[in-house]
Amino acid sequence: MISDLHFNRSGGWIEVICGVMFSGKSEELIRRVRRAIIARRKVQIFKSHLDERYSGIYHISSHDGRTAEAVPVDTPDQIARQVADDTQVVAIDEAQFLGTSVVPLVTSLADRGVRVIVAGTDTDFRGEPFGAMPQLLAIAEVVDKLHAICVKCGNPASRNQRLIAGRPARYDSPTIMVGSAETYEARCRSCHSVPRKDEEQLVL
Repeated sequence: MISDLHFNRSGGWIEVICGVMFSGKSEELIRRVRRAIIARRKVQIFKSHLDERYSGIYHISSHDGRTAEAVPVDTPDQIARQVADDTQVVAIDEAQFLGTSVVPLVTSLADRGVRVIVAGTDTDFRGEPFGAMPQLLAIAEVVDKLHAICVKCGNPASRNQRLIAGRPARYDSPTIMVGSAETYEARCRSCHSVPRKDEEQLVL
């Protein structure tokens, strides 16, 4: 994990925390935010309004119950309008929901000296790149990819298994469907299952 001492405090940079659901992304984001606050940095936290799990729309929450207050937004432009001139750290959770314009936003913030911490799911339920996460990974100074535990075999999980009525969702299901343990499981590559475009849901 990143150490604050690795970078000049007067400069900006981008950190990306990515991985599957249940891998601890929000928990790690909250940990970094709390350390920045202890270091007396001015911090602002934003999240996609689509994520209302656990503590509601005005908090980011980890699956283990940790929370931090956050401003819900629909677009990166809303973040840009709300970042104060003296803010030193900007944290953004669930960045995969915010569209490709999040890339120039975080770039401009880093260029003006802000430390930007972004967390998001890097692949969708099909195992394919999700939203702007690939571009964010490419431009970040630091990337941490976290893994969960596969519920089928116990190996490191790198895929989000979407379930509908207990069975793998069809390939053509909507890309965005917010849910938790009742809708998703963490699985490894071998145990992850998505029907082909011409198949119905599989029974496993």
